[in-house]
Amino acid sequence: MKTNGRALDLYIDLEKEKYDWKKDIIINKSRLLEKIEEVEKADSPIKLKSKISLLKSVISYPKNDTDGLVNIDQNGDTMVLKKWALIEEFKQIEEAQTAERAQYYIDRLKKGISEVKTSKINDINLNRWKEYEDIITDSLWIMDKRDASGAHAGWYWGNFIPQIPHQLMSRYTKENDWVLDAFVGSGTTLIECKRLGRNGVGIELNSEVAVKAKELVKKENNTHKVITEIVKGDSRRVNLKETLDRFGAKSFQLIIMHPPYHDIIKFSKDKDDLSNAVSTECFTSMFGEVLDNSIPYLDKGRYLAIVIGDKYYKGTWIPLGFYIMNEVLKRNFTLKSIIVKNFEETKGKRNQKELWRYRALVGGFYIFKHEYILLFKKG
Repeated sequence: MKTNGRALDLYIDLEKEKYDWKKDIIINKSRLLEKIEEVEKADSPIKLKSKISLLKSVISYPKNDTDGLVNIDQNGDTMVLKKWALIEEFKQIEEAQTAERAQYYIDRLKKGISEVKTSKINDINLNRWKEYEDIITDSLWIMDKRDASGAHAGWYWGNFIPQIPHQLMSRYTKENDWVLDAFVGSGTTLIECKRLGRNGVGIELNSEVAVKAKELVKKENNTHKVITEIVKGDSRRVNLKETLDRFGAKSFQLIIMHPPYHDIIKFSKDKDDLSNAVSTECFTSMFGEVLDNSIPYLDKGRYLAIVIGDKYYKGTWIPLGFYIMNEVLKRNFTLKSIIVKNFEETKGKRNQKELWRYRALVGGFYIFKHEYILLFKKG
């Protein structure tokens, strides 16, 4: 959930957004700024700390409010902030060792309340960057289990967890941007598109899977009134321009790909299915065709994310992730990150931990516990 420190239209946003009132608080923006200006005018460190202490008390215990600071009136001057982040800002002012440092923290707080600073690629308010505690910035992603809320369902063999597209879209798209998932599978990415307010196009080769995915995506509430479309077809040949034209769009701002990990799982008997590629070289070549069909519609300076794992073949580790990485780098992209994500259990290894441990000891290999999220920026 993101507030961006923006003004709140109570009659609309309290229904649309899912606020956590243990962490969030509704503030009267102008009154808060007035109170901060009173802190600035304090003529001694003792008075400054006293005024800050009162503000912390009101934020922590709104019943102590006598000045209309904690406000849910429909007056057009209301905003939602994170309690803990605001209290942390107050503490920094309170604990500043010099008047100059205290003023620096006060100016930063005022700016965070009164101004919104976003980048060209996302809606993160950089003036309130501390509030985005749910967004991962490390290259190691430890996720215990998949999000099974709403329309999400883990029925499809080999689908990825919803947290991945959620994180990617939060970092690399703005509201109403267009996202392409070239291997949409059970529709996970498009469900997250609906939740985050992004338009999404997914491509699926398997007709039965495409039908099921459409049903699941349709079940998710479309609060943001975005477009989601699943196209049945081969990602190497689908006419993406035709699809974009149909919705009055020109390009995508993010592309997500979660292809088969070659032939580890056979998803169909279709010869055009990448899981049926006759060799690693053929798999890589077919994936290159998917790239060539999709990346012309990705805006310059925007991101391509590929979720891929490696495989074993006849006792040898086959680094599919790095083969795919090199394939992308041939096409005017720069590598921004290699993210390693854990996975604890797959359908193929379920209830077979002891067997796989024995096999690893006998065969001299290590059991896969990770996959890659390769992140590229288009030049």
